[in-house]
Amino acid sequence: MSRLGLFPLSLVLVPTERVPLHVFEPRYKELVGGCIERGEEFGVLLQDEGGEAHDVGTRAAVAEVLQVLPDGRMNVLIEGGDRFRLLELHHDRSYLSAEVEKVVDEDDPPEPSDVDHALEVFVRLQETVGSPNEPPDRESPLLDWEIVSRVDFGTDQKQELIEIVSPRVRFARLGELLEHALEALSLEREVRQRASGNGKVPSHRDQRAD
Repeated sequence: MSRLGLFPLSLVLVPTERVPLHVFEPRYKELVGGCIERGEEFGVLLQDEGGEAHDVGTRAAVAEVLQVLPDGRMNVLIEGGDRFRLLELHHDRSYLSAEVEKVVDEDDPPEPSDVDHALEVFVRLQETVGSPNEPPDRESPLLDWEIVSRVDFGTDQKQELIEIVSPRVRFARLGELLEHALEALSLEREVRQRASGNGKVPSHRDQRAD
């Protein structure tokens, strides 16, 4: 167990992911500023619309300080590390902190076919959007997270993935989510192309007539 300062947000940070963060509330300026000074991490948790935070989150390290304003507000780049689970909350500081434990994966390796499938669909997604970036290395021990960090999944899907402790189950689910993302992207592109042709999207009946 270890004690960790918490930063509830309306986003899910996954391991290896880097996201920009604007820090403006006094309590979080204290938290993030202290972590920068001491070289420590803080915890990012998904907070729902009702203000309730999930029990599983991700450690975040400040990878780069982009800007510090005169009033102490700052723009930083954070990077996701290990996942953690809340054990006991503490309210003795301006920000929430908690005793946490590391979320450890089960000894349940993914099916090689699921790994290949997830990487294949991810590459097709990249090609569809015209991304020039190289796909992650298949042999990376963090391949699943490297893929997730590069796809604009919704918060619910990302939260679901960080809570899964079976690599086998997680890769299988990741493949499904990637398929859904590719289908949605392909449909969106088709609609745009058809709409740009004559300003109208044909009905299913018109499509069958073709």
